[in-house]
Amino acid sequence: MSVTKDYTLQQLAEGLPKSLLNASDKELEGFQLIIDETIRLREGHRNLQKLIKTFATSQIQRT
Repeated sequence: MSVTKDYTLQQLAEGLPKSLLNASDKELEGFQLIIDETIRLREGHRNLQKLIKTFATSQIQRT
């Protein structure tokens, strides 16, 4: 079980490394692509977990 910690926007900003704050637009665009893909990956993982749970539940009910 994972523990989720909610961060305020200020805490996130304070935690950003200086290299990110000083990054060029092109570097930030690349970073944004990584974040977007990470979000899609997490959503896909959650959807997969739901599908597996639904499948497993339906298999248990059939037996």
